Amino acid sequence: MKPSEYAGYDALGLADLIANGQVTQAEVREAALGAIEQLNPRINAVVEVWKDEPLATAGPFKGVPFLVKDLGLTAQGRLNELGSRLAAGCVAAEDSNLMIRLRQAGLVTLGRTSTPELAASTTTEAAYSGPTRNPWDLSRSAGGSSGGSAAAVAAGMVPAAHATDGGGSIRVPAAATGLFGLKPSRGRISMGPAVDEVWAGLAVHGVVSRTVRDSAALLDAMEGAAVGDPFEIARPAHSWLSQTTREPGALRIGLLLHPLNGTRCVEPVAQATREVAVQLEGMGHRVEEVDLDIGLGWEGFVELNARFWSANTAAWVNALAAATGRAVDASTLEPATLALHRLGSQLTALDLIEAMHLRNLVTRRMGHFFSQYDILLNPTLPALPPLIGHYNEGQALLDGRGWMDRVFSHSPFTALANVTGSPSMSMPLAVDRHSGLPIGLQFSAGFGREAPLLRLAAQLERALPWAGRTPGAWVASSTSGVPA
Repeated sequence: MKPSEYAGYDALGLADLIANGQVTQAEVREAALGAIEQLNPRINAVVEVWKDEPLATAGPFKGVPFLVKDLGLTAQGRLNELGSRLAAGCVAAEDSNLMIRLRQAGLVTLGRTSTPELAASTTTEAAYSGPTRNPWDLSRSAGGSSGGSAAAVAAGMVPAAHATDGGGSIRVPAAATGLFGLKPSRGRISMGPAVDEVWAGLAVHGVVSRTVRDSAALLDAMEGAAVGDPFEIARPAHSWLSQTTREPGALRIGLLLHPLNGTRCVEPVAQATREVAVQLEGMGHRVEEVDLDIGLGWEGFVELNARFWSANTAAWVNALAAATGRAVDASTLEPATLALHRLGSQLTALDLIEAMHLRNLVTRRMGHFFSQYDILLNPTLPALPPLIGHYNEGQALLDGRGWMDRVFSHSPFTALANVTGSPSMSMPLAVDRHSGLPIGLQFSAGFGREAPLLRLAAQLERALPWAGRTPGAWVASSTSGVPA
């Protein structure tokens, strides 16, 4: 199997080929390794390749190649460096709950993907591993914090890859690289055993993929609580994959065209959103523009997130420093991480209790919104992906709150679903006519309501297909050498 042939299939398609005996697991793995060898020198998405992972012996994915983000889960005996010099050389003592499930699903993990330091950014340009480049334009960011996973999938290295999302880190890189990215509901996938909730419940596991059905099937494989988890969402009677063959019915969709911070989306993004809204109305859905009231102002919203992000970052940094014996300073951490560490170290317990109260206000207000509307539609990002280096300019001049303001200015739509714990997805439904860059549209639903999202996603995938679009950095037929 040539790498170019391999890249033409999604995960379920490859699993079918293997199950039917048309190709072997070993042939598929060699094609994937060839694709990584070809493209990784150009985009820097994979920080370590695992050539010694055993082939799958069971599971629905039959040995399909996969990659995991270098953060959020652990694989026994493998490096777990979190995109940081502070964690360099750290080795995981055990498989996390999710890693166990991925193995049981028959996925063969071929390595780790890049992440910004401790996932505290929506671009993937870590000082430790260097910038990850967007396969659609190598001068631009692939987004973050799951930028390595997104770039690898978008370039055809693997059909899908693990990702995490604490403020948009699945949906932002999906939008930047032309992928489908679903952030599940809080508690849908186990975060254990080392932690119960990550970033005070803001962060969840998921995947980025090139097809809706792959993300649905992977959610079937990953979901469910493990022993000791703090809470559990009951498994639905149906499979998530089955939802992709069901019609969504006529949905009530609220349209938010511009961010809540008072800025405006660039016109290509706004126009793409308006055009998709018209398409949805033509499909029988009711779309109306809304004035969204989340229960507090933008500055208060950023502040509550800043407290959760910084307090958790500070605790994480202190634990890593204690484990490695390394100093917490500029020799081990980037300026933004140090700024978040300082802010988190200064917060009091009362500051966090107040942030929890503000989170409750937002969650209740959005609960009322989703009693009136089935879906909230908005752009995933207000602008096209920035040039490499632009996002981090002047980072050393910012304090913790200044860095959070920058992160949220870049991605002002996505963090709302992290605060509420609700499912949200980015879909590559449009392309900028001038640059050819993908434009992502975000759809969110009420807590636990992944089903209507997946039904709508499949309907839109049929109506506005993206499978034929591939970036300039895409798998070629030959495995020899690195393409120019």
